Amino acid sequence: MPAVPQVCPVCRRATAPPGMEGLALHLTSEAAKSHSEHVRWLNQNLTKLREEPPAIARRLEAFYAVGPEGLPSWIKRRFIARFFGARPHPFVLALQHPSRAVLLGYAIEHQHFLRQWVRSCGFVLARSDEPEVVRYEIDNLNTEFGGVGTASPAHYELLLAMGEALGVPKATIVGTPPLRRTRDAIAEWDDIARHASWVAAMGAFHSLELIAHRDLTRVGATLHYFDPTILSGSEISDAAKAFLREGYEADVGHAEQALALVDRFAVSPELRSEVQSTFLRSVDLFDDYLMARLERAEQFEAA
Repeated sequence: MPAVPQVCPVCRRATAPPGMEGLALHLTSEAAKSHSEHVRWLNQNLTKLREEPPAIARRLEAFYAVGPEGLPSWIKRRFIARFFGARPHPFVLALQHPSRAVLLGYAIEHQHFLRQWVRSCGFVLARSDEPEVVRYEIDNLNTEFGGVGTASPAHYELLLAMGEALGVPKATIVGTPPLRRTRDAIAEWDDIARHASWVAAMGAFHSLELIAHRDLTRVGATLHYFDPTILSGSEISDAAKAFLREGYEADVGHAEQALALVDRFAVSPELRSEVQSTFLRSVDLFDDYLMARLERAEQFEAA
């Protein structure tokens, strides 16, 4: 079988020659130039040792190997390792029993994320002619932003209500500019939506819904997105409970259905490779964006 062209999981450029040899050459070349994001990716995902391209290529082969469990399971495994592994993401730790500042940081930065989210999903809808994908994205857009004919308000409205219940007016939440990490992340997600294949874009966006997937603890996650007991006690407001519960209950189905569609329509080795690398880039952006929520929380703590 001929080697498959690879896309860099950092800068999303096509690499040459085809196969992991070309990707390894690209990563090591950029790292040798001290390009910080390429160095960071190698350190976080492969090795902190300075190795030659053939050794890096072997590591990449193992890292990208999907195996018999399939592409959705590979995506879950990588996502869990990043956010719910031995060292959970700092925002996940902060959300276990969140302070007012953490929830406000969430509200202000996440409303920017959700406004970009619906645009990104709209690009997937517009660029795919698969009826199942179109129906899925229409339902997702309505759940997240429209709220038409749904049992509860749209997720966006629940988010704003949480912020208001914490003492910050809706106009202030909506009118606060995003922090740099949020701004940079949503700009690149917009670029992915416009220029990656719709299959890779769909995987990049909807894999992020795994963050609130309550069943990930069954397949290796060390903890939930938040401690589920906060939904039944008096630790957080009813508005915060309503917002967190909505994602906790919806994102299992949203994520699973989306990943199944991505798996189904990534019909070529080239597409599957693009899905993997674009997902990996999206995860890096999401990591930075979650840190922006904490940065915003620190502003409220200092006030």
